[in-house]
Amino acid sequence: MKVNQETFVAVRKDGDGDITHFKTSSGRELDYEQALAEVQNGTIEGVNIGEARNGRPVIRGNADGDPSNNLDNLQSF
Repeated sequence: MKVNQETFVAVRKDGDGDITHFKTSSGRELDYEQALAEVQNGTIEGVNIGEARNGRPVIRGNADGDPSNNLDNLQSF
């Protein structure tokens, strides 16, 4: 882990169940676009950027075989 790297610890979802915001391990709250930028620049660990069916970038948890830490399963804030 790089110094100053954070993880996502909680998420906020819209009425359709889509993640719209993330809370980091340091307590920062990021909207989806901010979170994408932070993942891309390496500030956030444990996640990666994939591509949705519509071609848009999507934040995904790294596969580790533990469903309890999947982004959809993180606590809400």
